[in-house]
This record gives sequence, C-alpha cells and structure tokens, in this order.
Amino acid sequence: MNDKTEQDRVLIFDTTLRDGEQSPGATMTHEEKLEIAEMLDEMGVDIIEAGFPIASEGDFEAVSAIARQARNAVICGLARANFKDIDRCWEAVRHARRPRIHTFIGTSPLHRAIPNLDQDQMAELIHETVSHARNLCDNVQWSPMDATRTEHDYLCRVVEIAIKAGATTINIPDTVGYTAPRESADLIRMLIERVPGADDVVFATHCHNDLGMATANALAAVEAGARQIECTINGLGERAGNTALEEVVMALKVRNDIMPYRTGIDTTKIMNISRRVAAVSGFPVQYNKAIVGKNAFAHESGIHQDGMLKNAQTFEIMRPEDVGLSATNLVMGKHSGRAALRAKLRDLGYELADNQLNDVFVRFKALADRKKEVYDDDLVALMTDSASEGAGDHLQVKFLRVICGTEAPQSADLILTVDGVDHQVTAQGDGPVDATFNAIKKLFPHEARLALYQVHAVTEGTDAQATVSVRLEEDGKIVTGQASDTDTVVASAKAYASALNNLIVRRAKTRPEDIGSVAAR
Repeated sequence: MNDKTEQDRVLIFDTTLRDGEQSPGATMTHEEKLEIAEMLDEMGVDIIEAGFPIASEGDFEAVSAIARQARNAVICGLARANFKDIDRCWEAVRHARRPRIHTFIGTSPLHRAIPNLDQDQMAELIHETVSHARNLCDNVQWSPMDATRTEHDYLCRVVEIAIKAGATTINIPDTVGYTAPRESADLIRMLIERVPGADDVVFATHCHNDLGMATANALAAVEAGARQIECTINGLGERAGNTALEEVVMALKVRNDIMPYRTGIDTTKIMNISRRVAAVSGFPVQYNKAIVGKNAFAHESGIHQDGMLKNAQTFEIMRPEDVGLSATNLVMGKHSGRAALRAKLRDLGYELADNQLNDVFVRFKALADRKKEVYDDDLVALMTDSASEGAGDHLQVKFLRVICGTEAPQSADLILTVDGVDHQVTAQGDGPVDATFNAIKKLFPHEARLALYQVHAVTEGTDAQATVSVRLEEDGKIVTGQASDTDTVVASAKAYASALNNLIVRRAKTRPEDIGSVAAR
C-alpha cells in the first residue's frame, strides 16, 4: 500500500469528461467541460481524468485548460501505449499543480490479437511506454484493458513490469462489465498477494455496468484492497455506463458499519452536479436511478407516506439533504393516503377538519385515477368551486408577435395584461419560445425554475392544434400550466402565463402577507 494513502481512504477518480463523454451523443463543449471540471474539483474529487489529448485538438485544449484551472484535484490525461500519445498527454497535463499520465493497453487474448503481439512483445512494449511516461511525470497510472478476461499469470506478469517501470497506480478495468463481485474481489486480492512491489502502489478499479454490477464490483474490489475507484457522474459512459460516483460514495457513507472506508467527497454537491451533467450531456437521469433519480426520495404509496410523516427513517436510509436536496417529496397520486393529502394541503395553506378532508379526499382520488401525478395547483383547484375560479386571470396574453429564422437573435413583442392593465415589452432569446418566456418574465419577474416544457399535437397535419404543458418549481413546490392553440408559440405563452397564475394562487395560500398587487411584482 502506498504510504501516501491511509489504509481506510478511498480515492475517487472521475472520468466523466473522458469515458463519460465517449457515450454516443454525449459530447460536451469546451466551456461545459471546464464548468464540470470545476464542479468536480469543488466537490472533492481526488483525480479528474479530463480527456484523451491525442484524440482531437479540442480534447487537447480542454485538458490543458482544465490542468491550468484545477486548484486541488490531480488532473489526468489518457494515452495509448505509444510515445506519441504519451508525449501529447504530458503536454496537456504538465501545467496542472498535480499532473498524471494514464497509459493503457489491452492485455486479454482478444486484445493482444488486434496489434498481433505475443505475450513477450506486449510485455516489452509495456515496459518501454510506462518507463517513458515516468520519465516525464512522477505520477503514472497504468491499465491493462480487459484485465478481467486476461490470463491470471500473464496479468500478474505485466502488472509487475508496469510497477518496476515506474507506475504508481495500477488500474484493473472490467472493460466490458463481464465480472461479478466475488471475481472482482478475488482478482484484486490475487494481484496484491502475488505481484512483487504491490504494496508500493495504489490499486484501482474501473467497472462497466453491462450486467448491472458495476457498483457492486467496485465496492467488492475496495474490500479486497483497491484504494481508488474510477467512476462517472450519473454512471455515464460507454454502452451501459460505468460505476456511478454518487452510488459508491453514498454506499460507503451509509454502510460505513460494514465498509469502514472514507472519501473526501462533499456529498451535498452531488445532486447539483448530477443535474448539470445530465443537462450538458443530453443524457437525462432515469427516474428510478439510485441516489439522484427523481424518485429516489419520492413516496407515493399511502403506507409509505404515512410512515415518512411519522419517522423518515422508516423508508429512507439517507437524508435528502445529504445529497443536496431540500426535502423528501411526497408525490401525490392514486396510491396516496389521507395523511399525505392532509400534509400536502397544510403546506399549501389549508387546514381541514376531518369531514372536509374526507370530502376532498374522494375528489382527489377521482382526479388521481385520471392523472399520473397530482401537482400542487391541482390540489388548489380542488379547494375551490371550479378550477378556473382557483387560478384567476391575473395574467393574460393579449398580443404576441415573434421574429425567428436562421439569423439570430430571435425576438418576441408581447402585450401582457396584468391585473387588467396592459403592459408591452420586447425581448430576445434563443429561439421564439425562449424569447417569449423572457418577455413574460420581464413583465412578471419571478424566481421559479422551468422544470418541464412539453408540446403535444392534438390532431394530425400541419394545421394541428398544439397543447403545451409548462411546469414551474419554486421553493420546492410545483405548479403547472397548459394551453392549446394552432400556433405553438402562442400556446407556449398562454401555458406559461397559466402556470404563473397558479403560482400567484399558491403564493396567496402559502404567503398571503407577500401578495399585494400582482402588477407591482
């Protein structure tokens, strides 16, 4: 074990910007890479694999910029087993406070056949390239790609060669996600026991998720002696992805009783970076994804909601605050019970007697049978004589004209009636809908976040009527708006105004002292 690393410390090596970006369609811009790298550095990631410098000029520039920007993390670049790759990698990372070269070669029979090298020829190549990397940089990581399908004797041989050539970290990749937890642990244990010099390096694990066992394999490797986990935000990566950073970090935190290891990660930043990576990569997080999925801290079942209201630990093994969420979300749906409905209505400013609650509960169940989820404004509508009476018409779209096309910027001229008074404004945006929403926000400033924008065609043909749904979030509460029109942009404007009308009603119920003239806001 490297004396620079304590026995119970697990290093987090994030490869979102390298392996994660290799997911088809997940390419990030230069600015986005720098932004994500800064977030990784701030949350305490130990090593950031910033890219593959030889792959393109853009990748080289991004790695170089991240190397200069990083304040705490080791900045690593990837290189194949040849001098040209390694030199280019060093040129990119050399300006980092703590640079690392990561070089690799496929060692399994399948991968040895590609360059047509026998075992001895490949062993010599490993010695030459790792030595070259170490002559440039004192922090060198070496990986035998497809290690889990490499003959054990040969794997031990080449790992020993890499250590003698100067590698300080030995990464053991399960490149195709083929192994199982027991095999993952046995492989690390075997290498530590059999390879001379193993105590002087850090062993790492890089697990893919093809069989859904990446996190389990990584944790098994840690228990066997690995002290670095390679992972990505949201598990992004080739094919089915990689070990997810949020999963291994929270597993080590929650189950510290049986896995007494620690990381330097600030877990309260997990949700923020998860959402940002999803946005810039274009890969949304599945709703039931562990830790960061929309439903990870959501409860709809009446039994679960009742338990959560009495003691959150009955159905949650970690606090939402631990990953950067404000609170648990009790999702209102057909499985919700009276206790959850009462609690939700109380949050909206309604205190109900038992008989009132029973009456509303019947109507709530009827509504829930027709909708997948019941949002706050739906519940507000239930508390009034009619839905239209609940929202009011504080904001109305009176006139809208947009200019759009191939030449930017796009703009929107809007007349919005606010509490019976017309107000006119012109705004620009990234497209006609964005310009329209910017215009509305100019006339009705607010801090609500646009959480959903959806367009559905009601009928067929180019003259189809479009139904637009808008969902806004403010202070953990959700409001929605919907409108239809044959002009999609007009429907969008009306839906946005409708959501804001519902926001006004919700504010009146939850913060009546804050509500004066709508126009004044």
